[in-house]
Amino acid sequence: MAVSIPDANAPKGELTLRSQAYERFVDALVSRNLSPGQFVTQRMLVELTGFPLGAVRELIPRLEGDGLISTLSRRGLQIAHVDVDLVRNAYEFRLMLEKEALLRFIATVSDEEIAAIEKQHREIIRQIASGKVSQAVADRAQAMDWSFHDAIIRAMHNEIVSNAYRVNSIKIRLTYQGRLRLTAQNLKRVMTEHLAIIDGIAKRDVAAAVAALTYHIEASRSVALGEHPLPRETSRP
Repeated sequence: MAVSIPDANAPKGELTLRSQAYERFVDALVSRNLSPGQFVTQRMLVELTGFPLGAVRELIPRLEGDGLISTLSRRGLQIAHVDVDLVRNAYEFRLMLEKEALLRFIATVSDEEIAAIEKQHREIIRQIASGKVSQAVADRAQAMDWSFHDAIIRAMHNEIVSNAYRVNSIKIRLTYQGRLRLTAQNLKRVMTEHLAIIDGIAKRDVAAAVAALTYHIEASRSVALGEHPLPRETSRP
């Protein structure tokens, strides 16, 4: 997967403008203002991002490099299309990066930090125990989900890995569109699977933590594909 590299020779203000336009595009993508496979024009991107046409035109090569859009002859710009191959490839890449990063995370995270993360997860589970999930709770759980995985990746202290993971995460969020509902059942599944990972980390049990992470990502992939996750015992090594 190609990852764009900022132009070191560009003026600082220009780089900032490009970055802001990129973030606006990603926000539109993950908030479902754009749909996988949708065709768009440069003018539509101007309206979505709020940036001038010149900035949008300079943004397009980066989006193409990151695999978020494609330029098709006579048809224009197309948002990345979600298919089975994209889902499988994105989750395979995610698992590969997170398994390696998890080893660093286990070695460096403090007992206090992991205890705080566990407390946050148990609080979310308590809030969804009634079976009714408010939008605020759903948003908090979603943010906690991604921040936990981001924290694992940050343990690598590798900007190239972080950038590649971030772009891949955008593609994974695309796979959720129209497939994943933030129900109490789904949120409990995610939080419970996280707690299994957290338990392995807290005990500094590398094998248990890696097994729990592998199960969690494979279960999430199954949901993205519209399948039912395998029973836990059949998915662990």
